[in-house]
Amino acid sequence: MRSSLLTRLVQAQNHLTQHPDPEIGPIQLLVFDAWRPVSVQAFMVEHAVKEECVRRGLQPTLPHWATALEDVQRDVGRFWAPPSDDRSTPPPHSTGGAIDLTLADQRGAPLNMGGAIDAIGPESLPDHHASAARANPNSPEALWHRRRSNLHAAMQHAGLVRHPNEWWHYSYGDQLWAWTVKASMAVYGRVDGH
Repeated sequence: MRSSLLTRLVQAQNHLTQHPDPEIGPIQLLVFDAWRPVSVQAFMVEHAVKEECVRRGLQPTLPHWATALEDVQRDVGRFWAPPSDDRSTPPPHSTGGAIDLTLADQRGAPLNMGGAIDAIGPESLPDHHASAARANPNSPEALWHRRRSNLHAAMQHAGLVRHPNEWWHYSYGDQLWAWTVKASMAVYGRVDGH
C-alpha cells in the first residue's frame, strides 16, 4: 500500500484507541486486502462470478443461462472493479490507495459486522442494517450498524473515503477518492508488480 495510506491507517487506529467499544473495550483495524496487480483483480472478478453462479445454482456455460449470467456479472460489477489495463482507469486496489478491512477485538479476532467482506448482495451496503437498528436498538443489526459506523468514523477521521457499495472498502488518492472529495484528479495511478 502507499505510505500515505499507511499513515492514515495509523491515524484511524489512534482514533479507535481513543474511542473504545463500550461492550468489548479496545478495538483495532484488521487488514484483509490492500494492493493487488491487475492480473489478480482479473482472477478475483472471474472467481466472484463463478462463486455467485454456484450460489444461485446457475451453469453459465449453458446457452439458456446467458441472461442469468449477465445478471450475475452486473451484480458482481457493483462490488468488483473491472480489471482494466487502461492506465487512466486502474482498479482501485491496483493503485495501492485502496484497502479492505474490518474491526477486531484486542486479541485480533474479527468482529461480526453483519456481512462478510466481498459478499455480493445488499448486506454489503454500508447502511444495510440502519433501519433495523433504529427499529430495535438492542438487536444484532444495531450492533452491526454501530460497528460499521465506528469503522467509518475512524477512517473518515483519517481522510479516507468509503466505497458506496462496500462497508469494508476505503481509499485515499485513487479515482474513487478523487470523485468523492471532488478533486480534479486522482493522486495515484496503477502500480505494476515486480
